[in-house]
Amino acid sequence: MANSSDGARKYSRNHAERFRHELLEFLRIPSLSGDPAHTGDVKRTAEWLAANLHALGVDDAKVMPTAGHPVVYGSWTGAGPEKPTVLVYGHYDVVPAVIEDGWDSPPFEPVEKDGKIYARGATDDKGQLFIHVKALESYLEANGGAPVNVKFLIEGEEEISSPNLAPFIQKHQNLLRADVCVISDSSMRTLEDPAITHSLRGMTYLQLEVEGPRDDLHSGFWGGAAHNPALALVEILSKLYNADNTIAVPGFYDDVVPLTAQEREMVAKNALSEKQFQEATGVPAVWGDKNYTIRERVSARPTLDINGLWSGYSGPGPKTIIPAKAGAKLSSRLVANQDPDKIYHLLKKHIESITPATVKVKVSLVTKGKPALIPFDLPEMQAAARAYEKGWGHKPVFSRGGGSIPIVADIYDLMKIPVVMMGYGLDSDGLHAANEHYSIEMFHRGIETAIVYLEELAAMGAKRSDSSGARAA
Repeated sequence: MANSSDGARKYSRNHAERFRHELLEFLRIPSLSGDPAHTGDVKRTAEWLAANLHALGVDDAKVMPTAGHPVVYGSWTGAGPEKPTVLVYGHYDVVPAVIEDGWDSPPFEPVEKDGKIYARGATDDKGQLFIHVKALESYLEANGGAPVNVKFLIEGEEEISSPNLAPFIQKHQNLLRADVCVISDSSMRTLEDPAITHSLRGMTYLQLEVEGPRDDLHSGFWGGAAHNPALALVEILSKLYNADNTIAVPGFYDDVVPLTAQEREMVAKNALSEKQFQEATGVPAVWGDKNYTIRERVSARPTLDINGLWSGYSGPGPKTIIPAKAGAKLSSRLVANQDPDKIYHLLKKHIESITPATVKVKVSLVTKGKPALIPFDLPEMQAAARAYEKGWGHKPVFSRGGGSIPIVADIYDLMKIPVVMMGYGLDSDGLHAANEHYSIEMFHRGIETAIVYLEELAAMGAKRSDSSGARAA
């Protein structure tokens, strides 16, 4: 099926308006996986997506149960067993959004404005996921078939750390068997700077609680002799960092895979200046370990952040107490080869060792996820680079992502296949924020790039067959 992408790309252009209208319909369903009140909406979204897949020719598209929200599965295997099989992973669930958060329009009533679609889930991940659905449709309608086999694994729990997806994959290994997994849930700096993410950070998220007196105390009667838990908490937190802004936890950096000169050179191609960082974040100055560039700090180095603090009284007027308790939530973004459980135990041990004897401390693990580092010189990665050049119109860079998609490491470990992260969003899309949006041009460019990628994989598979005589089962 040589040059089959030309007809499919033309079909995608001719049906661009319908594709966009279908995406708007997809975005209208409030699939909030973390809110029990929206359980029905999550299921309705899964059913809508399965119906859409079935209508375009994925005959076995179905909603499959898990211990939580369902998975949408479907496969088109008309290319035949001698051709590669691509597993498309994505998620149809979204994070909460209400207009009171600062939205200019209701978050589940999509608005097209200035070449963008404004809606919750527009870029994370409904818009990017739908690209692959429409890429397959374009092949099936234009050519009667795709150059490779395509399977879909679309979950409804990514925004709550995918608690049931790894067990689902373990149970359905034969059903999901593939040669490569492609994920579009990441972003690039500008439209002209496409990026293939080959690394994601993992996560150790914990909660720290400090207890002092049995109950809140009158600060006049007891102040000066009772160690204030809020004060003890900030004293503990201040000792988690060294003066040079590195993390002071013994053993924290022991397993970090050092950046090679080649990797640093690649990261530098996607450099972030201090001015750009300030404009993007609104901070007055950049902070961190000066041995690494800004881009390296936010993508290739581990972190430890304070995500929340609570204690005492914060209502109107005074209330002079020594609070009985204080607490904090901490998250640590991890890089290869850091183990989330080991980091939790290192943090717990260190926090307990620096806690004053005047208070009690409790450290508990909230959630975790493994980091992922995929070699960028794999043939499947290089095929993605060629697809961007032909479909997107620009040569991509290989980059490290600062965020976490825990299932990437799970797929890599459980299925033993490469995971290629082809992002079609922008860093400035506002995912998880008010007024999340997605570029209409990038949506359509993404479909064309995904179309070309399937053709590139088919060509790569043909070369392997020619050299080996047969494909691996």
